[in-house]
Amino acid sequence: MIIKFYRTIFTAALIVFTISTFTTGVFAATDLKLNPNLNYSSDSNDGPLITGKNMSDGTINKGKPEYVIFYHRECYNSKRQARRTVELYEKYDGKVDFIVVDLDSPRSSEQSSLLRSHYKNYIPHITVFNKEGKVVHDKSGEVRNSQMSEILDGLL
Repeated sequence: MIIKFYRTIFTAALIVFTISTFTTGVFAATDLKLNPNLNYSSDSNDGPLITGKNMSDGTINKGKPEYVIFYHRECYNSKRQARRTVELYEKYDGKVDFIVVDLDSPRSSEQSSLLRSHYKNYIPHITVFNKEGKVVHDKSGEVRNSQMSEILDGLL
């Protein structure tokens, strides 16, 4: 009887964990931080522009808007957009999933798929998906946070 009780508790806990894992976007990049050593006045390679957890993820999960940035490390425009991206992450953490594609690092198969589908060979490049996975913004060049906030607020 006690074993059956514990088996039931374990099964229920496993179900709750599985549901919460697959519905909360835990596969998106998290804990995003800007590299503090970035030189914004040159195209120097200062290392990864953005660091965090789950950085190799590139999965588009339906249910939340998705913000994707493609960048090269040796680009001052990318450095400025990386700073904006981390600011947006801090503002929308938990509401919007973030995917970071560092074009100077090895990529996961999901990131490579995003690269083939959306990257236009100009950096930085930002792609935004709505909650249904449809592209609503897919452009190269810097984007001010006021403009991006307008887009993201409209998707929430």
